[in-house]
Amino acid sequence: MAVGVFDLFSIGIGPSSSHTVGPMRAAAVFAEELKESGALDRVAGLRVDLYGSLAATGHGHGTMTAILLGLEGFHPEKILPDEVEDRLAAIAETGTLQLAGSVPLPYAVKDMVLRPLTILPRHTNGMTFTVSDADGEVLHSATFFSVGGGFIVREGEEDAALKELDESKKELPLPFRTAAELLGRCQSKGLSIGEVMFVNERASRSEQEIRDGLLHIYSVMESCVQVSLKREGLLPGGLRVRRRAPDWHERLLKESRDHDPDYRDPKYWQEWVNLIALAVNEENASGGRVVTAPTNGAAGIIPAVLYYALHFAPGMENATQQDRDDVVVKFLLTAGAIGVLYKEQASISGAEVGCQGEVGSASSMAAAGLAEVMGGTPAQVENAAEIAMEHNLGLTCDPIGGLVQVPCIERNAIAAAKAINAAKMALWGDGSHRVSLDEVIVTMRETGRDMSSKYKETAMGGLAVNVVEC
Repeated sequence: MAVGVFDLFSIGIGPSSSHTVGPMRAAAVFAEELKESGALDRVAGLRVDLYGSLAATGHGHGTMTAILLGLEGFHPEKILPDEVEDRLAAIAETGTLQLAGSVPLPYAVKDMVLRPLTILPRHTNGMTFTVSDADGEVLHSATFFSVGGGFIVREGEEDAALKELDESKKELPLPFRTAAELLGRCQSKGLSIGEVMFVNERASRSEQEIRDGLLHIYSVMESCVQVSLKREGLLPGGLRVRRRAPDWHERLLKESRDHDPDYRDPKYWQEWVNLIALAVNEENASGGRVVTAPTNGAAGIIPAVLYYALHFAPGMENATQQDRDDVVVKFLLTAGAIGVLYKEQASISGAEVGCQGEVGSASSMAAAGLAEVMGGTPAQVENAAEIAMEHNLGLTCDPIGGLVQVPCIERNAIAAAKAINAAKMALWGDGSHRVSLDEVIVTMRETGRDMSSKYKETAMGGLAVNVVEC
């Protein structure tokens, strides 16, 4: 199917869309296939091989435990944090997982085969699942790739998937693959970028379903922040990174103590934006429920910039709930349209192109969303997206200890501020600019291709090796 807004904004658990959400989804698909094959009751042995980046930083990203949950039949968009804790505790205590939810099988994290130096041809995030019977005969085997944002591709079906994508795009009322095509659709139909995306979404959902779905996505973003603000102490993983969001929130509320509890002093807009980004990514780092936007490692940027749009953008002082809902829907549709460009022309996988593909694409999407809800023309919106990505080019992915904590959490706050500045710069122009968004996307893709694997989510270079972990 053509990539849509609900593919780019999906609900899952932290800390990583490519290392947690994708592998869990792949494992769940494998378990379902095994169940449907009728061979489940004959399974006596299981083997899981992890390759490249999944093997190199899988422990810090929760890859192995996510796979265990997927093999039990859990899906990332449905499982709740309490279920995660309960099932992982049971597996750790008994050393047994319930394959496809029904067949007990002795298997744990320690049994997985890690091959960090072996890169499969399709993508660095490769994984192979194999089950055999009591005689060692293979009953079922499949290799998947987690290609960023929770998306998975099965080995051998890459060409078919691309063909299906191309065919499904032809069925869209206003298909586009490049920013130039998108702007052309806007001009010929007299629509905004968000409206073009809305027309395409209506090919598979009703208007009410789209609206309700996007408002639900934002409600999960809000819930993520609220849960995070109640947590204190250190983040899990051994780096002893202290949660800052609760203290920052308390301090900001004190600054508003002489006002209504919902009052947001405009002079502290950046502190509020920083707070939202930090809160979301601290929750993500602890394995909480987040919205992949378009990845988990960059999950705080769009909520933070959308928070700015709802609380600090001109004209929102006396906005009704209907007005606020309209802003949310328009923002996410516009951001989604820009996300389609990155997903189809380049990559949103840190393991493939570095953090420019995660934080950079999220910053670009957020800048576009903000520019649109602040009244930007399609050309200004495209300019905002271009500015944000242009100044994230070359951004490496070098997480310390393989954890989505340092530099990832602060990086989301910085990128949110970049997005807001990019939108404001674009809105002060007339939409004309020297460098196009398409040119920047191609540059990001080529930069990622040339980037050393040390800087692509392997924890083998940069801060990951120059900072002492403990």
